[in-house]
Amino acid sequence: QLQASGGGLVQAGGSLRLSCAASGGSFSRYTVGWFRQAPGEERTFVAVIRYNQHTYYADSVKGRFTISRDNAKNMVYLQMSALKLEDTAVYYCAADRGIILSALTDDGQYDYWGQGTLVTVSS
Repeated sequence: QLQASGGGLVQAGGSLRLSCAASGGSFSRYTVGWFRQAPGEERTFVAVIRYNQHTYYADSVKGRFTISRDNAKNMVYLQMSALKLEDTAVYYCAADRGIILSALTDDGQYDYWGQGTLVTVSS
């Protein structure tokens, strides 16, 4: 099971840290991704961290967001900085094993999902 938390209301230019907590077993061999869904839009890829700590980001968040993991705590984090109005969305964490590189950004590859946490960026 995954549980996302840390969302809230923040002013543009501000920062938030999202957390994704895993339960039910060891997390360390899983690829964990963050996706987001803005109102009226499809869910899109934000960032991913593989079991080997390699990370990948959507171009829209590169340089502003940082994904990290603490396997000892079964946690993955998304540090978001320099937030923009367009970052407003429900953010979901997702996990799975064995996802190939070319499919990391495909939400259909992930079987395990958290419930989502709302991030609202205001002007």
